[in-house]
Amino acid sequence: MQLTEKEKTLLKDLKEQEQICVEKYSKYSTQANDEQLKTLFTQIGQAEQHHLDTITQILNGTTPQMQSGGAQQKQLSFTPTYTAVDTNPNKKNDSYLCTDLLSTEKHVSTTYNTCIFEFKDTKIRDALNHIQKEEQQHGEQIYNYMAQNGMYS
Repeated sequence: MQLTEKEKTLLKDLKEQEQICVEKYSKYSTQANDEQLKTLFTQIGQAEQHHLDTITQILNGTTPQMQSGGAQQKQLSFTPTYTAVDTNPNKKNDSYLCTDLLSTEKHVSTTYNTCIFEFKDTKIRDALNHIQKEEQQHGEQIYNYMAQNGMYS
């Protein structure tokens, strides 16, 4: 597989974005107060590491084999830890972490969307689309946690 200079540049940008995601999820999983949130951040962080590895493979000239049938991730159900009117400082901290990561997921998903249109190789486009779908699922999981804990209005 021969990448154009533009494709290499885009992949390097995606790699940087994925590295930031890995670092944030790792850091935030230790800063979260709610055990459910720690678990969620740890699981998403592992998926982000897989994304980083996939982008690195593509940069190194390997076209990754993606799972057939699209990206499927386990949807977690949460038992509410906080109430909508809860003024607990732990809720404020966990809400901040979720808000920041949700914003990060929105940005990363948008970056993938742009990159998908710039690649000539269909298999790479499919791999990037697969990752983008997982990024959207991460955002949905964070949103679901926030909604169930009175953090999203």
